[in-house]
Amino acid sequence: MAATVANQVGTREKLLRARGAASKLAQLSTAEKNALLLSIADAIEHRADSILAANCEDVGSSGLEGAMRDRLLLTRPRIQEMAQGVRDVAALPDPIGETLAEWTRPNGLKIRKVRVPLGVVGIIYESRPNVTVDTAVLALKTGNAIVLRGGKEAARSNQELVKIIAGVTGIPEGAIELLDSSTRDSVQELIKARGLVDVIIPRGGAGLIAFVTENSSVPVIETGAGNCHIFVDESADFDMADRIVINAKTQRPSVCNAAEKLLVHENIAGEYVPRIVQKLIDAGVEVRGDDRACRLANNAEIEPASEPDWGEEYLRLCMAVRVVANVNEAIAHINRYSTKHSDSIVTRNESNARQFLRAVDSAAVYWNASTRFTDGAEFGFGAEMGISTQKLHCRGPFALAELTSSKYEIIGSGQIR
Repeated sequence: MAATVANQVGTREKLLRARGAASKLAQLSTAEKNALLLSIADAIEHRADSILAANCEDVGSSGLEGAMRDRLLLTRPRIQEMAQGVRDVAALPDPIGETLAEWTRPNGLKIRKVRVPLGVVGIIYESRPNVTVDTAVLALKTGNAIVLRGGKEAARSNQELVKIIAGVTGIPEGAIELLDSSTRDSVQELIKARGLVDVIIPRGGAGLIAFVTENSSVPVIETGAGNCHIFVDESADFDMADRIVINAKTQRPSVCNAAEKLLVHENIAGEYVPRIVQKLIDAGVEVRGDDRACRLANNAEIEPASEPDWGEEYLRLCMAVRVVANVNEAIAHINRYSTKHSDSIVTRNESNARQFLRAVDSAAVYWNASTRFTDGAEFGFGAEMGISTQKLHCRGPFALAELTSSKYEIIGSGQIR
């Protein structure tokens, strides 16, 4: 079996097993990997009762409430979605072995650049059991071994899921390793395991990401926090803007692509601010605003926003509203305060939209659409390791292609230099 219960085997032994599994995984054919993935999907469905029982224990002892409890909670429909997500990944093209470029030099050397696995991927994440499945199957599809370090609140759920996945016949021993989540020691060991682990992916709140990036000796790909914005321009269709704002804020407020800030053009603020503030309040959202937004809100229940509000990722039903002079001020505000995740403009003005798309320095920039679409599945990638907000190696939904590196294959006929 590829993994054991987290507290029975030391971290270093698990990392060594993952290192050994990586070379075996890299040799699997696309057909072999897809067959394993389909077996995993079936196993998850067949073991739904045991998954729910483990998750019930986690939820009951977690002490979490609201959005954080919702992240931890599994239900039968969510398990079905989990299994379907595995099948979706199996149906996607396999990037491994893909030829990225090839050419022949004047001396006759034939050079080909091809995709290869990264090797051993370590992921540190908080209490979301679905991440355990998503990341494990993406790693398997791309021939990578994966070392999982989930949140302690989801320990039983993660152990059961890894046990099920690792128990599928044909999964190499060490391919999926789960570290002990009861102590931070396992995080320290993982992020210092240079030579055993090829890349670390921290996925969670800003504090977790900052700790890993500041302390890791293994290369890190950040999956960033989401202080996401929507700018309602002066030419916006109000009905469209309402739908986008309400969806982006309320559809699932605990996730990183939920909108946290609303910017409104001053030429429509007198009409639009009281309208959208009331709709947000009716939807159960706590609303904060700058001075102009508060004055325009028509005595609605809106609190003054302080300077820290503009940079905060709320991850709950809370939104701050600011009135801006034009698209340039909106862009400047976003580039100052955003986490470079996802930001959107609602407008009929194509020139303003194109300027916004070019100038906002974020991983995903939208025109007339909700920020909630920044997601591997919604982009057609099946699932994701997270949303990368940095610029090196990858940016945006971090899925199959981003779990690869490249190498050069050179074929000669006796050439020497």
